[in-house]
Parts: sequence; C-alpha cells; structure tokens
Amino acid sequence: MPTGNAPLIRVLVVDDSAVIRSIIKTALAADPQIEVVGMAADGAEALSKIAQLRPDVVTLDVEMPRMNGLAVLDRAAGKIPASFLMVSTLTQAGAQITFDALRKGAVDYITKPQSTAKAALPEFRDELLVKVRAAARCKGRVRRLLQEAGGGTAPTLPPNKVRGWVVAIGISCGGPQTLYEMLPSFPSDFVPILVTQHMPAAFTGTFARHLDQRCAMKVKEAVHNEPLADGTIYIAPGSHHLKLARRGVQLYTVLDDGPAVSGHRPSADVMLESVAKMCGARAVGVIMTGMGRDGANGLGLVRDAGGVTIAQDEATSFVYGMPKAAAQTGKVQQVVPLPRIPQAIAQALQGQRLAASAV
Repeated sequence: MPTGNAPLIRVLVVDDSAVIRSIIKTALAADPQIEVVGMAADGAEALSKIAQLRPDVVTLDVEMPRMNGLAVLDRAAGKIPASFLMVSTLTQAGAQITFDALRKGAVDYITKPQSTAKAALPEFRDELLVKVRAAARCKGRVRRLLQEAGGGTAPTLPPNKVRGWVVAIGISCGGPQTLYEMLPSFPSDFVPILVTQHMPAAFTGTFARHLDQRCAMKVKEAVHNEPLADGTIYIAPGSHHLKLARRGVQLYTVLDDGPAVSGHRPSADVMLESVAKMCGARAVGVIMTGMGRDGANGLGLVRDAGGVTIAQDEATSFVYGMPKAAAQTGKVQQVVPLPRIPQAIAQALQGQRLAASAV
C-alpha cells in the first residue's frame, strides 16, 4: 500500500528480454510506493500500452527489434505526461543511443545488469528505485526544461581575458542534457573547466566526444598527469575521481581510483576539495542538477578557500537534490537559473557578481 497520502508511481516496463522485464519488475516491487502497471516487449507494444495505461514513468530499453527506444521517444516524449528512464547496455552503441535519447526528452538512464547475479545486487535495485522516483518528480517537465535552457541556441560569451582560474562543475541526474545546452556558451579561450558527471566508465568517453562536437572549447575525457590548459573541458572518467596537482605554476590532472566518496566515484566532493587546495581564491565551484548531496561539502571548501560558489536554481534543475544540499550549507554565494550560469561564472572571474541572484 502507498505510504501517507502520496499516490502510487505507475510504471510501465519495456524491454525485449523477458528476463530483464522480470528483474526490473521484481526490483521495483521493493518500494510500496511504486506499482508496475504493465510490461511490453518492444516499442510498438510500448506505445499501445502507454496510451492505454497512462503510466507516470516508462523504463525503456534502448535497443529493441521492430521499434527501438529512440522511436518511442520520437512519438511519445513531450506529447504525453510521462517520464522516460532509459535502460542502456554498457557498450559504445548503447552509450551513443542513450545520449541521443536524453536529448530527445528522456530524464535519465540506468545500465542494464549484465547478469542475474548483478541484477540481484542491492546497488542495482537502489539505483533503479531512486531514479524511478526522480523520474516521477520530473513528469511532464523535461521538454520544458530543455526549451528553457536554450533549445540549442545558448548565447556565447565574449572572448576571455582572464588567466589562472579553474572552474569545477559537479552534476548528476539531468546532467548530460544540461551540459549539452550550457557548455557551448563558453568561448574557445576560456579557463579550464573540470566536470564530474556521475556516469559509468563505458559512457564518459562517448559523452566527452558528443560535447566536443558541440562546444567551442575542446572537450575530452581526463587522463592522468596531463598539464591543465586553457580552452579545454575535462570530463572525469567514470572509473576515477578527478583531482589536481601543482608543480610550480603548472596544474596537472590526477586520476584517483580510491574508494567512492559521498556514494560516488567520480565524486564532485573529491574534485572540489582538490580544486580548493590547489587554486584557492582563483576557483569557481558550481553544483548543478542531481540527486543526493555530492559536492555540498566540497563547494563549502571552495568558499572557505576564498573561491566563488554557484548553485543551479530549483526551477531549472531536473532534480533539485545536489544544488539544494549545497545551498543549505550556507556556503553558496549565488543560486542561478541555468541560462545565466555561464554569465555568472564569467563575471566571477572578473570579480563581479550577478547581484539579483545572490543568496
């Protein structure tokens, strides 16, 4: 039975594998607030059942015969009040289709378990439950958020004249869509930007290549012991924390495969703590859409070191978890809607501030 007065979250499970359908249904049954209202074996059947059952959330297989997940999104995303959570394989092809799906209106994705043993792990169940609940909260909002972010026409900042700063961004659920809209705003000569996006290791390289095709700055998956360069965005690999080291005046990337921090590897807290230590007052820390509280402590350390701290506002966040947790520490100087974050970062480098958005 549902708890309190909250309505059940109605879920349709779509996958061409009967085994995967059963695994997802069993995992969702662990939450009494979630009801699996139906299952479908391909995209065509999914469209019929979406129209019939009107689910709140659809877990949607990426690769299916007859009609794949992208075709379902083309016909349904933004046209019905449901959220779509992609179920992706840990392959290059799976990553490619997943990022296409996110740009077409999917809220997030979960990686398909590669064996029944892995499916039985509490980590898979817990991630699935958290993301289904988050998707339900985003119901009907994804297309609007993408349109408000700029709809592919992000304004470009003027050429950058500042040197010696580093920008560090922590982001999670809704991050690929958000970064795809925001990062093209930065000019090719902007200061280095580090990004920790919670994402599997098999996906981060493809994600970086997608962004690189769209941005004026060079975007790449970070590698160990590389000199930090202006005009470059470094994406933390999904298997390592991204940190900085200094030799004289030169900063270098450091990849750390140590334990998860704040529940994640890579962790925004680890990245921001390192940036605070290495850059001090010449750091801008940014926390954006995502579940949980990763980055809240690290952002506080950036502020304590004299750096600038920015968080995305609730109205433009897919999930207002990480930015909210950061703001609640009292260490966030500005809470800014997504379209204004690039300007806020650029003005921070100039010692200015968007006064209207001050906390």
